[in-house]
Amino acid sequence: MIKIKNLKTLQAIKKSGSISEAAKILNQTQSAISHQFNILEKKLGFNLFQRKTSPIKFTYQGKILLNLAEIVLPKINKALQECMNKEKKTIRISIECHSCIQWLVKVLKKFKIQWPKITIDFKSNMTFNPQPELKKAKLDIIFTSEILNKNELKYIPIFDFEVKLIFSPIHYLAKAKKDILPNDIALETFMIYPIPKNRLDIWRIFLKPSNISPIFKTVDNTLLLIQMVSANMGITALPYWTVKNFEKQGLIVTKKIGKNGIRKTLYAAVLKNQKLNPIIQDFIKFTKIYTDNIN
Repeated sequence: MIKIKNLKTLQAIKKSGSISEAAKILNQTQSAISHQFNILEKKLGFNLFQRKTSPIKFTYQGKILLNLAEIVLPKINKALQECMNKEKKTIRISIECHSCIQWLVKVLKKFKIQWPKITIDFKSNMTFNPQPELKKAKLDIIFTSEILNKNELKYIPIFDFEVKLIFSPIHYLAKAKKDILPNDIALETFMIYPIPKNRLDIWRIFLKPSNISPIFKTVDNTLLLIQMVSANMGITALPYWTVKNFEKQGLIVTKKIGKNGIRKTLYAAVLKNQKLNPIIQDFIKFTKIYTDNIN
């Protein structure tokens, strides 16, 4: 029943002290404002101000609506500014478990052309359990291969990838076999991220069904983990996109997990009410376009 224009007109009348002066502020005619409030007061069943006073005096009900205008209109203006203002936007991103973001470089370059004023903030302190932080709106996008919260989060597939076993070039299994079976690594030191084993594909799909449990050692940084593997301090399993460049440099050797391998999908996860945000939509669109040849 009360419209934004009514609240704005009340503020103008309060500020100017008269309907005629308010009409000038609002670039309207005096009769248009009088007509607006005649209709409104009939609908409400009470008067908002006394007509023949100078300056205009507001009734008790009019003062209540003036207070409402002082609360509501600034919030509306702020919200509209946020909708229109591209200058101060930040997208907070976390890539689950992995600190390697080389695959995003091309995406970021293309995205910055479209949105030059947008800041990309990578949250490295949330990489091992980012989905709860996304639900709390502390993140805008996470890249993950785990689907955990379908009711609250939207998962958009970005690309498929293969998880591979990683060895030092001097490890005896690096050249001994094409496909690695569970028994082959039963006595190895297996380096993993500091997350529960049941979140690891290598454990759930490959080792646990064969009742194989190597020695697990946690490492909380991808680059350090790869360096340790390269130094033959243990082995690990990682998405191939994480280690592709290191293998090209001869620092590590990758092997298929079992005879069939383990393939996964990387998703961009967002809050369901955020997937319509045009900035987030564009970022995800660029990510899907420019990661086609990641593997």
